[in-house]
Amino acid sequence: MQLNNLRPAKGAVKTSKRIGRGQGSGKGGTATRGHKGQKSRSGYSRKIGFEGGQMPLQRRVPKFGFTNINRKEYNGINLDKLQEFVDSGKIKDTVNMEVLCAIKLARKNDLVKILGRGELKVKLNITVHKFTVTAKAAIEKAGGEAVTL
Repeated sequence: MQLNNLRPAKGAVKTSKRIGRGQGSGKGGTATRGHKGQKSRSGYSRKIGFEGGQMPLQRRVPKFGFTNINRKEYNGINLDKLQEFVDSGKIKDTVNMEVLCAIKLARKNDLVKILGRGELKVKLNITVHKFTVTAKAAIEKAGGEAVTL
């Protein structure tokens, strides 16, 4: 042990001053909040996006377009993805929502649409919510069946 590596015991030295505990502490009086104004008061909380009374960015920016509240979002699955799972042995001969959930291609409440990218080399009986025209043709060409829920 030498003088250059002496250190106080862990926890013995407090790093921050306690604020608002009287003038003798050196951080009394205004307790580091400055003088007067809204931010010096207790209970102050600023709204998200508040810009000091200036019109907030969220209200200045022009809004346009339209959001259809009845829109249905489909989870798209391509034929080449199905072929991959057939090759790896995770899909046998039928594909339905339970199988797709088991291999994590869809969730329980998802709407599923089969898309036509890639080619299918095996006969599959597929039961989902929607098919594209090309996907349906490719499934039937391979000898499979495309059933809509």
